[in-house]
Amino acid sequence: MAVGALWLVVALLAARQTAAVLQLPPRRRLADLETWIGENGVLRAGQPLYGDGAFTGPPFTGTPFAGLVLKPFTRAAEQALGVGWTFGTLLLVVATGLVTARLLPGPLSRRAALFAAPAALVLLVVSVPVRNTFTLGQTSVLPVLLVLTAFLPRCSARASGALIGTAAALQPAVLLFAVLLWAAGRRRAAATAAGTFAACSALAWAASPDDSWTYWLRHAAGAGLGGPPDSPANQSLHGLLLRLGAQGPLEIALFLVLAAAVAVAGLRRAARYAADGQWLLAVALAGCVAVAVSPTAWQHQQLWILLAAVGRVGRRRADRLVWPVVVVLVMTLHRDALVPNIEWIGLIGENAPLLAALAAACAVPFLTRAEPEWLRPRPAPHAAPAAAGAGRLPLLRSWPQPLTRPNLLLELLLIRVGYWVYSWVRGQAPDGRWLAEHHGWQILEIEAALRIDVELWFNLLVARTGWLESAMNFAYSAFHFLVPLSLLGFMYLRRPVLYRWGRTSLAFATLLALIGFWMYPLAPPRLMPGLGFVDTAHGPQDLDHPDFGALTGISNQYAAMPSLHVGWSLWCAVVVWRLTPALWPRVLGVLYPVLTTVVIVGTANHYLLDAVGGVVVVVAGFGVRHLLIGRTAEKAGAAGIPELPDPAGGADGAGAVTGTDADGERAAAERGPGEAPGRGAEPELAGTASGEKTGAPGES
Repeated sequence: MAVGALWLVVALLAARQTAAVLQLPPRRRLADLETWIGENGVLRAGQPLYGDGAFTGPPFTGTPFAGLVLKPFTRAAEQALGVGWTFGTLLLVVATGLVTARLLPGPLSRRAALFAAPAALVLLVVSVPVRNTFTLGQTSVLPVLLVLTAFLPRCSARASGALIGTAAALQPAVLLFAVLLWAAGRRRAAATAAGTFAACSALAWAASPDDSWTYWLRHAAGAGLGGPPDSPANQSLHGLLLRLGAQGPLEIALFLVLAAAVAVAGLRRAARYAADGQWLLAVALAGCVAVAVSPTAWQHQQLWILLAAVGRVGRRRADRLVWPVVVVLVMTLHRDALVPNIEWIGLIGENAPLLAALAAACAVPFLTRAEPEWLRPRPAPHAAPAAAGAGRLPLLRSWPQPLTRPNLLLELLLIRVGYWVYSWVRGQAPDGRWLAEHHGWQILEIEAALRIDVELWFNLLVARTGWLESAMNFAYSAFHFLVPLSLLGFMYLRRPVLYRWGRTSLAFATLLALIGFWMYPLAPPRLMPGLGFVDTAHGPQDLDHPDFGALTGISNQYAAMPSLHVGWSLWCAVVVWRLTPALWPRVLGVLYPVLTTVVIVGTANHYLLDAVGGVVVVVAGFGVRHLLIGRTAEKAGAAGIPELPDPAGGADGAGAVTGTDADGERAAAERGPGEAPGRGAEPELAGTASGEKTGAPGES
């Protein structure tokens, strides 16, 4: 059932992507393809491809051979071409996903084999390179598919070389895969690839000698074609150096030196993993090298980076997800989702794909199949499954509760992305003025009936008292993030089990708050017209302007119910109460949500009932976490429920958990020397320096 659901997700994503392209007006659909083979395209006009004639439109950016291949499509009807091209691209993506799943290194469990193809297709369809290819009408998926097919186990040396040579004729950087073939011992295939590339390029030269001269010699294999090379979309070393301010001969020399170093290091690593039987990883690393050393590597040419997620990194199970999660997030999300848009750190997000490519090619220590942890990473110590409570609770009683802290990089990245998603969803919540103000009047009427409508007089009191206004404005803006993040950091370092409990509960509470923002858009008191509220933090707002000034460009101003200022402060109080038995910290913890409620009312940002809503979502967040998982592992340990030791001897630093590793020792004794767990023998090595037939896939 789970596999069927995943295939359904694939179908829905593919349908959505296809519809998103086809519903665009013809002039905006397949933008690059339109400039090439459309009614006024350079290929149809019969002018020089690279802008040296009377043609004033955008120049062609592909190779002369690509122009020769695309030339016949200029005779197709525009509407039929748009539909056919979109569905053709979709078929190429599907084929790429299936071939990728086929290249996964074995042995694979039956479950992994079933999930491999749909999981690969989901990641491909949501990735930026594929989305960009669909939107622009590019051909960059085809070289990737040709190269991957060339490394299938049943592909002969001649066929492998022909496929890679053809792909290189379409995208010259792909010629690096011929070097990979040579380094891996598949020299016949490498020679065939070079010969096929030369033949295709010679054919294009014979058909268009002037264009070929311009492309290969004047533009140095296409360098300088397309958009500005210093654009953030160009994720090559050349683009990075230009963005850092390097210019002229110095930049060119520096680029050549760095490119040579990356090429040597990356291709050597790729050959090493090819010899280990990890051909998909080897292809991904060589592709990452191609991205880095190309003069230009636009978004639609960066699909190789996503393939590098297949590499296995980390000997502990807690670390195994870090690398694939980083790669997937880099290749699917906007750079602002990864790091804050701050000048000194924004450079990382701006160049995240290139940094991921360089890390994969030159630095990330991928495991080899001969290492025991390749199949079985060392698990962290965890508490025994929770005992059954009332009825069927907890619902996920078999869910493990690790007793060690999670990977820090993964936590920071997920917290950052989670907050970006929260901000985006909050900004997309309904923000109609009439409905939000109508709900505001509802809240005021309910509070009047309950005789708790104290917001106006208290807000005016704060506005008249300078020191009180300044103190409340500071508290409203400073403590909302500072206190929860500080508590999370402390728990991560000193109380990792409570950290997992607290962060999960906070995540559930925030998710419930987002539902509240969507279901009940509410104008805060400061945006209610004609009532006299003073916005002490942001100053007067122009309520006659449809956007109420510049604030709505920052966030949705109608996301007032529930108040997460109060909700998160209550979470802090509960956490402090759990962390320490000391009196004064607990007193301060209890006072924090009370003072926060005073602040949000005094600054006219919330009603009292918003504070009640904040309390409800936080209590519900703790409740949902308890409903699903049960008591925290610390409480379980105190109740005498046994805890399971780390079979690897506590590599996570959790020395407090004791126990022997009898199962691990017995399994090690049963294995022969040099064997990895779960395997009969070491993997067959592919490729030697002296011959072709060394067990490498694709040789015959």
